[in-house]
Amino acid sequence: MDPRTVLLVLQALLALPPARGAAPAPALRFVAVGDWGGVPNAPFYTARETANAKEIARTAKILGADFILSLGDNFYFTGVRDAEDKRFQETFEDVFSDPSLRNVPWYVLAGNHDHLGNVSAQIAYSKVSKRWNFPSPYYRLRFKIPRSNVSVAIFMLDTVTLCGNSDDFLSQQPQRPRDPQLARTQLSWLKKQLAAAQEDYVLVAGHYPVWSIAEHGPTHCLVRRLQPLLATYKVTAYLCGHDHNLQYLQDESGIGYVLSGAGNFMDPSRRHFRRVPSGYLRFHYGAEDSLGGFAHVEIGPKEMSITYVEASGKSLFKTKLPRQARLGRL
Repeated sequence: MDPRTVLLVLQALLALPPARGAAPAPALRFVAVGDWGGVPNAPFYTARETANAKEIARTAKILGADFILSLGDNFYFTGVRDAEDKRFQETFEDVFSDPSLRNVPWYVLAGNHDHLGNVSAQIAYSKVSKRWNFPSPYYRLRFKIPRSNVSVAIFMLDTVTLCGNSDDFLSQQPQRPRDPQLARTQLSWLKKQLAAAQEDYVLVAGHYPVWSIAEHGPTHCLVRRLQPLLATYKVTAYLCGHDHNLQYLQDESGIGYVLSGAGNFMDPSRRHFRRVPSGYLRFHYGAEDSLGGFAHVEIGPKEMSITYVEASGKSLFKTKLPRQARLGRL
């Protein structure tokens, strides 16, 4: 049998559905996508956003998705005005409209462009849309992996309130929080939550990256104030957007940094490569001719796998993180 025939047979076998009656392995599955928020002029979406929406729907059908984690910059370029803003319909509901996504909840946090509008309106929209879940600027999610006693916590942060807004045309770094007391309150909340967390996997999500080699680079505020907490409390991974590409980094303690900011734009920048510690970067994809992409995460009883998917359907990179022995569970 020639090699091409062997390849075709293998592809056919991989495409076969599981045997009748065979249940999929127990896991919590979700899509993490950031910076998907269209444009403020008609038709209020981009080719990349619609391509991502179609591939997220296909991924949900094939790999499964219990929910979608929205990592901020939900509406370019200045957020929304109120809960009746047409952008909710034109940039969100009408784009992510495939039947396979109809009952998949979105868990939302705010990005720097959202803060140029009315973030309270995005929170209020939770009462309008059955899919849109944004209960407060920062909050905790908790899940159980089906048919197991294994649990997952995700802490959703407002990194703009924590660090300040950034100017994409100046330093690109948030300089200081607008309200230092609110920033301290959020950080204190996170520290207490992490210290008390009993879940087997603990994830933290925000808009700004801790580490990034791209246009915005590492967020100094988060490297200083957040990263030590991630290490102290043995967080499994930190998920973010902000830079318009896909990256995976991992530090010496084993924390994974999942950057998924390619939902609407693509930027090939590697300008901050030397500002990230040597050896951290494991994957970077920012091809300008790409239609973007996202991360698909699957958390099982023993490990967490992260697959970066291009909007064309191509799997770009896959990695795994072990379930760590956490402080509260030693």
